[in-house]
Amino acid sequence: MTTSDEFKQAPHKLLVIPGPVEVSDEVLFANAHPTVSHTSADFIKVFGDSIRMTREVLFTKDAQPFLISGSGTLGWDQVAANLVEPGEEALVLNSGYFGDSFADCLQTYGAKVDQVRADLGASVSQSEIEKALKAKKYKIVTFTHVDTSTGVLSDAKTIAETVKRVSPDSLLVVDAVCSVGSEEIRFDDWGLDVVLTASQKGLSTPPGLSIVVVSQRAIKAFESRSVPVTSYYGGWNRWLPIMRNYENGSPSYFATPPVNLVHSYHASLLQITKAAPSLEERFKLHREASQRIKAAATELGLKQIPLDPAYAANGMTTLYFPEGLGAADILPRFAQHGLVIAGGLLAGIKEKYFRIGHMGVTVVDSRRNDVDEIIEALRKSINEAKS
Repeated sequence: MTTSDEFKQAPHKLLVIPGPVEVSDEVLFANAHPTVSHTSADFIKVFGDSIRMTREVLFTKDAQPFLISGSGTLGWDQVAANLVEPGEEALVLNSGYFGDSFADCLQTYGAKVDQVRADLGASVSQSEIEKALKAKKYKIVTFTHVDTSTGVLSDAKTIAETVKRVSPDSLLVVDAVCSVGSEEIRFDDWGLDVVLTASQKGLSTPPGLSIVVVSQRAIKAFESRSVPVTSYYGGWNRWLPIMRNYENGSPSYFATPPVNLVHSYHASLLQITKAAPSLEERFKLHREASQRIKAAATELGLKQIPLDPAYAANGMTTLYFPEGLGAADILPRFAQHGLVIAGGLLAGIKEKYFRIGHMGVTVVDSRRNDVDEIIEALRKSINEAKS
């Protein structure tokens, strides 16, 4: 029988898209745990510990995590179905593709949605946020912490300060699918109400787990709804007892959790919260790796989508193709050098740029030399395409 110390994943091209990302051997091995009953004592402990460690990642003492089988997109549904009643007002701070999608989801569930759109490569300014909040009362305000389509990083702390000052009754929702684990998020200190994410990015776990963390204030807003929740699978009226029961050591059932994936997520959380490097050191390592990759791109004459380094995500990099070149010239060359990167996503410019992900174990485990490989492949691919 293979042990976790002996297990090595099969050779493969280095996956450096903005998610899914590479996972450690230990995390992948945990996914091969014998499938157990979701009501077994072994799984109850693993699930309960995973809920508690999720709080640690976001620096919160009492927010309620929901760990549900699904993609990050399910987080939008949970917010729209549970926190906004039909006809209520929502404000979306839009910095790219995923702002459009969140707005669409909210409207699908009957919310009245206004948007404040940032210029391409920037995030919404605090003055624009303040102006919008003074013009109308909103039940929720949402923004994308790192928009994966543009690589733009919004200043979560400052946005939270503005919302709490100008519209303290509004619930603040952060789409952090591409930032949890790679960008600093201090849930309690910043006064956040919802952080939604997924397993396959900075949390360094295979895809398939929707992770939503909800403040007690938002839970109270949910519990005081005047109309029933408009989602069956995503309704917190069904999931809240499940999460509470598992954390208290009792099995509970609404829908079968992905037991193997939860074992994998648990293994990753142990590495993130209980082992070196610390969370603060992880954030520092992501910043340093980001600076190295972006500096290498600048040396090659490549321009980034973010207009200012302050707007640039630390877990990914978005780069315009060199003049006269496109995806067919660049992406296959990365593959020839053993890396998988991503093309563009944002409508209107999707053919003009490419995206590299650098988060999780790729950044944290220096023994892998992944960041060096990314920089070397970037240099070779661009220089070969230009020659």
